Amino acid sequence: MTYAVGLLLDAGIVFASDTRTNAGVDHVSTFKKMTVFEVPGERMIVLMGSGNLAITQSVVSQLHAWNAAQPKTRGGRAVRANRAILRAETMFEAARIVGAALREVHALDGEHLTAHGADFNAMFILGGQIGGEAPRLFQVYAAGNFIEAGVDTPYFQIGETKYGKPIIDRIVRPETSLSVAAKCTLISFDSTMRSNVSVAMPLDVMLYERDSLKAGFYRRIPRNDPYMQALSEGWSKGIRSAFEALPDPDWPVESGDSRRPRKRRKG
Repeated sequence: MTYAVGLLLDAGIVFASDTRTNAGVDHVSTFKKMTVFEVPGERMIVLMGSGNLAITQSVVSQLHAWNAAQPKTRGGRAVRANRAILRAETMFEAARIVGAALREVHALDGEHLTAHGADFNAMFILGGQIGGEAPRLFQVYAAGNFIEAGVDTPYFQIGETKYGKPIIDRIVRPETSLSVAAKCTLISFDSTMRSNVSVAMPLDVMLYERDSLKAGFYRRIPRNDPYMQALSEGWSKGIRSAFEALPDPDWPVESGDSRRPRKRRKG
């Protein structure tokens, strides 16, 4: 399983993903799930995938192949739609290209996966900025369709999402700074890793600054990272302190509770 998060903020975008993959308890590996497509000064785009690793890697490979291919023209005019993220004019077009790559891989492998009892399971977060428009963030589904983040929902999660969602819902707003959003994201990962062994470090984190049009701060956070350990310990202590400070319920649940079921008399 995977956990990946993209947070769309006024100041830019926070990207984070884990690196754990597993095909059963005896086949656990580490693979990077964050891919950067960049032309400094023109565009900076990040793609993070979850699901079947063979599918997501095939999609990324297809995107690289389309970027490397020269556009086919006839008489100076394009003879087919542009399929290169590095030549997309908008982030919306980039999202459509990722969807097209997913459908291409499904056309090649979908039938064979079904024959072997496997689902076509893949999902992506795509985000970044192309010069001339604001930063944008998309979630792309296995069918190739997608949705876009906005003011009401400024973030997307894919993979094992349920454990890390509450902290993001409580903290992150569009006006949240990149550093605060990054801290919140790491706590979200810590909560997820505590409850699900299919998500694990190292973590890949990138902070993209609005209008910079280049890859921003990137860090791979390894196991036993001092900051991550301090964050985890501090968060755990804080939760326990907050819990202990809350009032206990005043329900009559002691030994004299009249609502407890009475024992049946023998005989």
